[in-house]
Amino acid sequence: MPIAFGNKRVYICFLLAFVMQAASPMRAADTVAPPSPLAEPAATRKTVVVRVDPRTRKLVRRVVPSPGAPSPAPAAISAIVEQSAKAHNVDPLLVNSIIQVESNYNANAVSPKGAEGLMQLMPPTARMLGVTNSFDPGENIEAGVKYLKSLQDLYKDDRLALAAYNAGPGAVDKYKWIPPYPETQKYVENVGKRYDAARQSAASRPVPAAAPAPAEPVNTEPEEKYSKLQPFVDEYGRLHLSTAP
Repeated sequence: MPIAFGNKRVYICFLLAFVMQAASPMRAADTVAPPSPLAEPAATRKTVVVRVDPRTRKLVRRVVPSPGAPSPAPAAISAIVEQSAKAHNVDPLLVNSIIQVESNYNANAVSPKGAEGLMQLMPPTARMLGVTNSFDPGENIEAGVKYLKSLQDLYKDDRLALAAYNAGPGAVDKYKWIPPYPETQKYVENVGKRYDAARQSAASRPVPAAAPAPAEPVNTEPEEKYSKLQPFVDEYGRLHLSTAP
């Protein structure tokens, strides 16, 4: 009996140890949970990575697109642009021109310098604007338009705003004009050309014909005819009115 009891106690301890090990955070992190039916497709998921910032030497948490993640349809991007541009009083044609030059409508674009998404936000700028995922078209465009509007208000000149968007406000303030950087000068030129072309195209589109004004209602009731009144003076000098026969 003592031996049997001892074996039973060892068995119970073994089960408890196994359960505790399976439930530990390290084990839970290694376990792959089954995909939820509401989860986004694997091709569109984002991955969180931690890298060393080469400038500050600090660890930076970034969200990057999974390999092969599709970019949204142009119609969906256009709708987001229209909404954000209207909210911040920015010409959507200018926003589309910037997106075309920056990323050519690739929501997963990453530049060699680390700029991300449709409007190529640098991670520090994105964090400053409250962006948590630069590869989300809604977040990226909303932040990019908000930043562009602040530069337009600051410089009162779209050329300088574009230069600051590309090279940073510090460079524009230093040179009091478009910085003498070939990349920035080419950037301002390319966006300007596309913006001018977009405005000309919009101006050449036929204006929809205005709806015809509603016709005046026709009075179908018979017109009432009244006899004319004729004044006359009687023999006592009093004025009278009588209807004509």
